[in-house]
Amino acid sequence: MTATASISELRAPSIGPFQLRTPFVQAALSGYSDWPMRVLARRFGASYALCEVLLDQFVLQLKGRERTKHHLKVTADEHPVGGQLMGSSPEEFGPAAVRLMEAGFSVIDINFGCPVKKVLGRCRGGYHLSQPAVALEIVRRVRDSLPDSVPVTLKMRRGIDDSAESRDRFFEILDGAFAAGVSAITVHGRTVEQKYIGPSRWSFLREVKDHVGDRTILGSGDLFSAQACLDMMRETGVDGVTIARGAIGNPWIFQQAEALWNGEPLPPPPTVHQQRDVLEHHFALALETYGPERCTTPMRKFGVKYAKLHPQLDQVRAAFCIVKTPADWAAVLRTHYASDGPGQYPDVDDSASGESCEV
Repeated sequence: MTATASISELRAPSIGPFQLRTPFVQAALSGYSDWPMRVLARRFGASYALCEVLLDQFVLQLKGRERTKHHLKVTADEHPVGGQLMGSSPEEFGPAAVRLMEAGFSVIDINFGCPVKKVLGRCRGGYHLSQPAVALEIVRRVRDSLPDSVPVTLKMRRGIDDSAESRDRFFEILDGAFAAGVSAITVHGRTVEQKYIGPSRWSFLREVKDHVGDRTILGSGDLFSAQACLDMMRETGVDGVTIARGAIGNPWIFQQAEALWNGEPLPPPPTVHQQRDVLEHHFALALETYGPERCTTPMRKFGVKYAKLHPQLDQVRAAFCIVKTPADWAAVLRTHYASDGPGQYPDVDDSASGESCEV
């Protein structure tokens, strides 16, 4: 696909043996993209979803305990589904990748993009963009540990910073990873140094796609609306997009992006009752995953994001902030979602509050 392509030229990419139905992917989101969020994203049209990033050491130490077994939860209706790994030691990536494959993940993704200070301080995530030799050793160890039928992918930022040296290292890793057998690479248009400040540089994505030709590149960064997803593909030529913060509390974004991709009008935002139905369903999935004692903690932060679609945003957000029990959750829905009415598109979210890696 060429940059500035028309809608009719936009095609869904493949990742190894998996031909995606649409170009719209649910990104790996630390603290968010658990099994309930992934299931909802797929049901609303995401063609592929990734789990929240997992440390290689953590994966190797998981024992199936009640409080941690949800990290490896995969169900048949998710496939293809990606498991994302992050770590510092090349030796541990391969065995951890095998563990994720055995748990049922279809694709293994390596995180070379996380810009969080504590992650960088432990030589993980985006730190690897400063050391191509180590990064490529990690890629080779993961690729060699898995059967050819299991694709390996990467998540990268455009470099540690905007120096020429950083740029050279980025392309050394990019080219070396494809040479080692990586099936697709997601590129975020910010540097590690930027973290979440300032705009994502889409022009760099266009440069990357021009550089790799037919190889699969997914774009990331500043995708807070369905229109932005189509704009990124048309302006940069990337093969697909991974939607991160824009999908938290808004699984409708996948449905909306698919409509635009098909040349249809942008669907209206979900009504209050449509929001209520999804909130109930999301909570039921969380209850199944975490149990009644623990499900409200992860759901509280989702509720705050869902509130952005409600016409009384401030009141609903405040109500979700103090939810502590399943009964509290039900009370918010009875109070604020009883009467139907039009919803609203969420405002663009430039903050990174509450998220850590895949934004």
